Amino acid sequence: MRFQDIPGLAKTKKTLSLAVQNQHIAHAQLFVGPPGGAQLAMAHAFVTYLFCTNRTESDACGVCPSCQKLQRGVHPDLVYVYPTVITKKIKDAESDAFLPDWRKFIQESYFRTLPEWLAYMGAEGNRQGNIPVEETRKLVQKISLKPFEAPFKVVMLWNPETLNASAGNALLKTLEEPPSSTLFILVCAEPDKLLTTIISRTQRVSIGAVDVEDLAEYLVQKAEIDSEKAHQIAVNCEGNISEALEKSNSDNLSTTTWFAEWMRAIYARNLSKLVQLADQFDGLAKENQKSILTYSLHIFRQCLYQISDASGLIKSLEKEKAFVDNFSKTLSTEKIAAMTEKISEVHYHLERNARAKMVHLDLSLHLLRVFHAKNS
Repeated sequence: MRFQDIPGLAKTKKTLSLAVQNQHIAHAQLFVGPPGGAQLAMAHAFVTYLFCTNRTESDACGVCPSCQKLQRGVHPDLVYVYPTVITKKIKDAESDAFLPDWRKFIQESYFRTLPEWLAYMGAEGNRQGNIPVEETRKLVQKISLKPFEAPFKVVMLWNPETLNASAGNALLKTLEEPPSSTLFILVCAEPDKLLTTIISRTQRVSIGAVDVEDLAEYLVQKAEIDSEKAHQIAVNCEGNISEALEKSNSDNLSTTTWFAEWMRAIYARNLSKLVQLADQFDGLAKENQKSILTYSLHIFRQCLYQISDASGLIKSLEKEKAFVDNFSKTLSTEKIAAMTEKISEVHYHLERNARAKMVHLDLSLHLLRVFHAKNS
């Protein structure tokens, strides 16, 4: 992965390349970007540029031995740490045990999300993935060795927000007294979930959302779709490159279909259907459950724009616009406020391991009451 492989974000690329050229490199950096954004890709491009033996002013060469090893994910001076779970095949939930799968995962695309990784590794049920304390303690041994080839040994932690309290404190001790030749790069989408002491010991690198035009152009080249569809997807995905690529390569709108079916059951007061949907919801992976709720908030937001005469703000694909147009006619601003507040509350409880079936059925009944209440 090189800077040129990432759409847009020219200012960020320039800042990172100048830091390497001027040798102003913080020993611990926090790459922060939106879910499905370019932060992992940018972190890899930065390391590739740092390790490259024949770099230019703006990018790595892509052909030297160092660049080739990084491309294959086998460079001895880059250590990966990422969330893991116990699966049927692998009972040792540590990064090293999943390294072959991880290499394949990022080689397919560097624009990835945690739900994608959990599905890729074979996580079952409601397993959410985390970085255990044993993982961070073993880092001490890994970074005690001097770099083999590169000027630095780099530890890249993807989704460090999944560190539990013990693991976070163990990492903090390592960050406070790192070996002089070691760099830490933490790549995350939700920095508010990190310990404040970890944030205070890292230099923040903000990776913004890719501009619509840059993302659309990237989709045209990468996914080989027409410019009109690429632009619609880029607008709809709001900087989520992972989601944009998925929508470009598939017409599968399973989340859209699920949400529409859910709302129709609420509209029809079909209680048996709502119970059935709650059972289905309970069987989904935890991250997929949260994705449905996030998508629900997105659609209600579009409906709010529609009924507020701000249709120019609507960011939906053509297949969604028709639904938003019809659905918004049954809503009011008061109903949308009440519904979104309850959905956000359920999202909060799901993150704290509430029983999915119970909270979703309760949510459905609450939405049903709000939906059929008479407007004041």
